[in-house]
Amino acid sequence: MIRRVGEPPEAGRSYGRRPGVYAVLALGSSVLLTHQARPVPEFQLPGGGIDRGEQPIRALHREVYEETGWSIARPRRLGAFRRFTYMPEYDRWAEKLCTVYLARPVRPLGPPTEPGHLAIWLPAAEAAELLGNDGDRLFLRQAMGLA
Repeated sequence: MIRRVGEPPEAGRSYGRRPGVYAVLALGSSVLLTHQARPVPEFQLPGGGIDRGEQPIRALHREVYEETGWSIARPRRLGAFRRFTYMPEYDRWAEKLCTVYLARPVRPLGPPTEPGHLAIWLPAAEAAELLGNDGDRLFLRQAMGLA
């Protein structure tokens, strides 16, 4: 069973499953986050949904590049969580199944290609306070020894 974080599902509401992959990207005591400007400004672990037919590690590389402009190496699975949320960009309610990896950021290849995203390096403790959801905070704290 995958740990649920955040609010429980609302009774009577239908949630579509949305598997996704996310990365804790650390260099020393700093981590690379993405700031998504819309629909609600929020700091996030870089990552996102796995496209139909796509392998999770391939999706992780793609999503990190789209949201930060960085390439990554040696992803290692840390664990998973699920959360029930409204996704305004898709106008749907989702049960997000989030698998989190620890990966090494290799180098920036350019700016983020996904509109409205900005790559930001922050000290890990500060990043943990700014992240927009409990699951991201939990895995960042564990990965960086802040738990």
